[in-house]
Amino acid sequence: MNKINYQKELDRIIERNQRDGVTPKLLLHVCCAPCSSYCLEYLSDFFDITVYYYNPNISPESEYRFRLSEEDRYISLRGFKNPVRMTDSVYDPNEFFEIARGLEREPEGGKRCEKCFRLRLEASAKKAAELGMDCFTTTLTISPLKNAALLNEIGFEAGENYGVAWLPCDFKKREGYKRSIVLSREYDLYRQNYCGCAFSKNNKDDQA
Repeated sequence: MNKINYQKELDRIIERNQRDGVTPKLLLHVCCAPCSSYCLEYLSDFFDITVYYYNPNISPESEYRFRLSEEDRYISLRGFKNPVRMTDSVYDPNEFFEIARGLEREPEGGKRCEKCFRLRLEASAKKAAELGMDCFTTTLTISPLKNAALLNEIGFEAGENYGVAWLPCDFKKREGYKRSIVLSREYDLYRQNYCGCAFSKNNKDDQA
């Protein structure tokens, strides 16, 4: 089976939109300001973006709140060609712990992470449908540690479930991850040393 180049798929969509003279409304699920930095820089030239901060996996709450404030700060500091606004959700970590039950000892990138991806992308698809967005996607594919093919697969499924188009992506392509590091330094963004959940933090602490 040939691998899908999701960056090229995104290129084709952008080219078509430009040819048709349209600026679609995009709901962008974000996990943190550093990951969103490049994605927003890139996508805001072609989409009218609503940033959706939905991450019940992040622990503790103080970490969640700080990452949210950094996202808000980055958006307020940047100038974008098209509108970028932000909406968040009620913080309920029990939503994550429910889906992680029995998977606490899974390694990073395993079944627990897949469940977490599905939780967040399903919620993003639902929010995109509620807001009448044309499409939705996530910043998660910018990480070299995240499985872009799996994220796109889940995204397409969630989009079908809620009747909103998934925007294919692999933001680590074209040096996207490296650009996010440059932007993080430029805007002095907080770069966390663990993915977000209590299990990834414990794993990081154990390795320290």
